[in-house]
Amino acid sequence: MHLHESGEMYIETIYVLTKENPHVRAIDVGERMGFSKPSVSRALSILKQGNYVTVSPEGYLSLTDAGIDVAEKIYARHELLKNFLVSIGVDEKTAAEDACKMEHVISDASFEAIKHRFA
Repeated sequence: MHLHESGEMYIETIYVLTKENPHVRAIDVGERMGFSKPSVSRALSILKQGNYVTVSPEGYLSLTDAGIDVAEKIYARHELLKNFLVSIGVDEKTAAEDACKMEHVISDASFEAIKHRFA
């Protein structure tokens, strides 16, 4: 299943929230992302079908191995791009916002070149 940017954003959000608290619920994802309950429900349904997320009987979200792979890739891209932008003079807030956009569209080749040069 090919993930779109929004799916990657949900997975990354679950990943980050899980680092803060192992018991992440759909409502937590919605609050962090600023999305409505129906939007989150639909996205999670798609991610469950794609085998990226599971939901416990108690309603807690967990990333599958495939979900963790995607999350770690996106999160690493975000952090490196944010740090790169800060290193060239972009303020932290703008760098974080821009990195969030760039992490989904940058090619593997371009990312690896930046990583090799600036990491």
